[in-house]
Amino acid sequence: MSKLSITAYTFGILFFLVSVSFAIFYGYQVVTHHLPIEEKKAATYHYHFVLVPEELDNEYWRLVEKGAKAAAKEYGVMLEYVGPKQANIEDHLKTIEMSAASKVDGIMTQGLSDEQFTPLINRVVEKGIPVITVDTDASNSKRMAYIGTDNYYSGYLAGKALIADTKGQANVAIITGSFYKNHQIKRVQGFQDAVKTEKGIHIIDIQESEISRVQAAEKAFQIVQEHPEVNAFYGTSALDAIGIAQVVEKYKKQNQFYIIGFDTLPETLKYLIKQQRMC
Repeated sequence: MSKLSITAYTFGILFFLVSVSFAIFYGYQVVTHHLPIEEKKAATYHYHFVLVPEELDNEYWRLVEKGAKAAAKEYGVMLEYVGPKQANIEDHLKTIEMSAASKVDGIMTQGLSDEQFTPLINRVVEKGIPVITVDTDASNSKRMAYIGTDNYYSGYLAGKALIADTKGQANVAIITGSFYKNHQIKRVQGFQDAVKTEKGIHIIDIQESEISRVQAAEKAFQIVQEHPEVNAFYGTSALDAIGIAQVVEKYKKQNQFYIIGFDTLPETLKYLIKQQRMC
């Protein structure tokens, strides 16, 4: 065998060995770096649910989200919290429609308007996706269940509490989150029915806050300016009593006004504790 042949033969062996070495090396890289190892497997879920709040950054709905996510974690459920940034029925409805289109396993939402929410909930349920209403019911729909308060009766109890605390003598202004949403309407109706036979209770004005603390404060200030005879406020959404209290605290002596509202937000509780200390 010539030296040239031996050299070519040797080069061929070296080339083969180098090729095999690179193949083993890159094969190892693929196995160890591109395939998921046992510890890095994605979490698996039994169900995929969606919670659609009235508005994402509302303090009340953040509490609801916290509770829902705690339960979801316990039961191996993937929970998404999605909805309008600010209260908007059209955006709310679109979020429910998009959730149904993505074929989630269940939807939790409010039934804010019978006219708009009931037919949509029915269509979603007919697709095989169960719906539970939260905080506000759509009792005429095919929803599976309702989790929340009896909003009419809650308003009624608020009216009875005001009668007892003011000894049946009060000029009341109502600030409601919305003139058009079921739960807000029922909270006003219940209150009105509770006080209507009381000769010393007079409802002076009703204003809308659009589920906004700022709007609630603005409307409370407007009422104080236009109706100096008002000495009691009733707020029907979670943020109304806070907005009212801020105005009363700033422009009037607190003990001159009676305020009754909804939900146990930390700031609401802070005002209640402060009032108790003043009494």
